[in-house]
Amino acid sequence: MTPPAATDRWGLPLGLSAFLLWGAMPLFFPLLEPAGALEIIAHRIVWSLVFCVVLLAATRSLGSFLAVLRRPRTMGLLTLASALIIVNWTTYVYAVLTGHVLDAALGYFINPLLTVALGVVVLRERLRPAQWMALGLGGAAVVVLSTGVGGIPWISLVLAGAFGLYSLVKNRVGRGVGALPGLAAETAVATPLALGYLGWLAATGVGTFSTQGVGHALLLVSCGVVTGLPLLLFSAAARRLPLSVVGMLQYLTPFLQFLLGLLVFGEHMPPVRWAGFVLVWVALVVLTVDGVRQSRATRLAAAAPATVDLEP
Repeated sequence: MTPPAATDRWGLPLGLSAFLLWGAMPLFFPLLEPAGALEIIAHRIVWSLVFCVVLLAATRSLGSFLAVLRRPRTMGLLTLASALIIVNWTTYVYAVLTGHVLDAALGYFINPLLTVALGVVVLRERLRPAQWMALGLGGAAVVVLSTGVGGIPWISLVLAGAFGLYSLVKNRVGRGVGALPGLAAETAVATPLALGYLGWLAATGVGTFSTQGVGHALLLVSCGVVTGLPLLLFSAAARRLPLSVVGMLQYLTPFLQFLLGLLVFGEHMPPVRWAGFVLVWVALVVLTVDGVRQSRATRLAAAAPATVDLEP
């Protein structure tokens, strides 16, 4: 049995590795050009399934994957999750390839706020005042960006919306489906469509897999590892770290994307865009502080000794 100290010691490095890999993805996708966003996503789906099946076989866990496939309700939810994550992936790759890395970063900064909003709309949750304040600041940021930059930041909103809904669906699936079997099932649902699209690209001569050399083909194949590895690292970290720590680490990904967009890709940051980002950052600070306080209050209440009523 693994000692608790060893488990805790590995949690933070695993979590940091996952979020750093996700944050560095804008550096990877330009390497896949001249493949377009849809071709990249099709390869990402197919090779992710291959990667997952190989890992499931290596860990003798294929039974858990097959068990998921035999559960109609679970597969229905995972099919919906698959559609949502493909929308997220496609929008993200499109953003990177068209010079909108900052918009992608903004989307992942907005995502926690949208998750709170989904809790109100879908789950009928009641919000605390600080959460309402954070949502108001987030809404103000969208208004500022929409009026000042020249249009609704649709890339940011689609990324945040698709991933927020994806997280909600995955929550409905429950903890009975592990990260690896779940990803395998989601990609298995989409693989026939992805293979059909890649076949059409090859038949019409516009695909790049077999026309741009061995190095390009290997990079497309590596999409499976690039997709699956950070998810597995995150899954391992989530079992070892407190939820509050995981929540703080999640901001590392959009922050790194923001730095890449600003410093590496040289995207323009006019004052209005800075104002929008600052509003979102303030909202996240409010949301995080409120979450930490609520978590501390819950722990203290649970640790408090129960009072005994001695009156008859």
